[in-house]
Formats: sequence, C-alpha cells, structure tokens
Amino acid sequence: MTRLDPDTRAAARGLSDLSIRNLFIIPTIAFLIIFNVFPLIYSLATAFTDYRASTSAESNWVGLANFRELLSDPNIWRNFTITAKYVIISVTGQVFVGFGLAMLLNRPIPLKGLITTLLLLPMMMSPAVVGLFWKLLYDPSFGIINYFLGLGKFEWLADPQMALYAVAIVDIWMWSPFVMLLSLAGLSAVPKHLYEAAEIDRAGPFYTFFRITLPLVAPILMIAIIFRTMEAFKTFDHAYILSTQPTTELIAIRLYKMAFLEWQTGMSSAFAYIVLIVVVAITNIYVKYLNKAKAR
Repeated sequence: MTRLDPDTRAAARGLSDLSIRNLFIIPTIAFLIIFNVFPLIYSLATAFTDYRASTSAESNWVGLANFRELLSDPNIWRNFTITAKYVIISVTGQVFVGFGLAMLLNRPIPLKGLITTLLLLPMMMSPAVVGLFWKLLYDPSFGIINYFLGLGKFEWLADPQMALYAVAIVDIWMWSPFVMLLSLAGLSAVPKHLYEAAEIDRAGPFYTFFRITLPLVAPILMIAIIFRTMEAFKTFDHAYILSTQPTTELIAIRLYKMAFLEWQTGMSSAFAYIVLIVVVAITNIYVKYLNKAKAR
C-alpha cells in the first residue's frame, strides 16, 4: 500500500499547508492594515490640512503651517516641559520602587506568591478607576492621605506646586509592579555561583550589588525604562481625572482638548506626529544605551 506524504494528504482533503497558513495570516494582515496602518496614513495626510471634524466644510491643504504654528506656540513647549518633568519623576520613582520591591522579593519569604500577586493588583486596574480612587484619597475633607500624614486640609490637586507630583505618585503606585516583575525576572537569571564566589572573597553587599547584581540586571531594567517612558508620555486617563491645574496639563491632555474640544483635527494630527517623533527619538537613545549594556 502506497503511503502519501502529509502535503499530499492535505491536498487530497482540499487544503494544503500553504492554504492553512494563509487562512490565518491574511486576516491578521488585513486587521493590522485597517486598524493600524490606514489610521496612521490618514492622520498623517490630515496633519497637512486645516480639517475640522466638527464641520462639513472641505479641508484645505496648508502644508507645514500646522507644524510651524505648533512649534512656535509657547504653550505647546510648556506642555512638553510639564510632560518631561512628569516622565522623569514618574519613571524614576517606578524604577526605584519596582527594583527595590524586586530585591526584597528575590529571597525566600513566607507567602511570597500571595504578596507578589497583591503587589501586581494596581497594574491590573483600569487607569480611570485608579484616577477616581486616588482623587478620593487626595480629598482634603475625607481623604486618608492627609489624615495619616497629618496635613490637615492640604489640597494636593489644587496646589500648583504639588499637583504634578500628586499625579506622578499615582502613576508610580500603578506601574511600579511592572518594573518589579521585569526586575524579578532579571534577578532570577543571575547565576548563583557569582554570589557564592563573592561570598568566598568576602565581598561586601555594596560591592556585590554594584559589581554583580546591577550590571547583570541593567539590560532588562533598561527595557522596563523604555516601555515606561513611552507609556508615561501617553499618560491620559488618571491624569485627566486628577488634573485641576494648568501645571498638570500633560501633552496627551492638551492633545485631547485640541482634537475633541476645540475640534482642530488637522492641527491635533500634526501635534500627535510631533509627539511621536519626540518619543521615537528618546526611545532610540535608550536603545543605544541598552545595546551598550548588553555588550558589557
């Protein structure tokens, strides 16, 4: 009896391996084109027009006028300055808190699995819910933060100097578990024999940390920083809910107002691409340092 190879048997049933592969790949490619590629191209074309989604009037081609107007607007640069400050505070806090928690959890402790799960809960919550939750915590009348810190009726979100820090604290609370999770993965991959050799040589904890732990975890820590920096630039949900001061108007909030409250669709598209270019440039710098860390 003659045996048929798998391709021949599949062809006999009406579907070859190539057909089955295309059956899964083509819908995925179509989905990406419709929901990813097409909006990017359409919004890029819109950025060079004076289009307003609130009117039925035809849009006019204005070239680089939208970009020139945005780049010459001091308020836009103010939004960038506020966002840069927010990103630095937020990402730095997440790295220190997340990596610190990972160091504490990277040892045998009771109920380690339960503690890790509880620490991951903030990351799983909706940003809008987190914003509303922390708005109640910051409330000067019945918020528990002022009660525990003994600050009386201090208004965190109404104070121009503290409002941005208050929003950044929320982001740190929510996303430090993400850094913790990646850091735990990096710490668990550090070879144990290096610590044993350091112990034999009577190396102190600071030497062990700065010469073994940190260099080996640095690449995955840099990956966490890259992801969190990109996401911090796009922060909107909880920042919009908590924002009560001009000092907390991040880029994403200004972009939202420009697009959906002022209906400057063409201008907002240009603004979005300026933000994209800035984020890509910063990410490339991070990737450069990531490659250096990996080469060590």
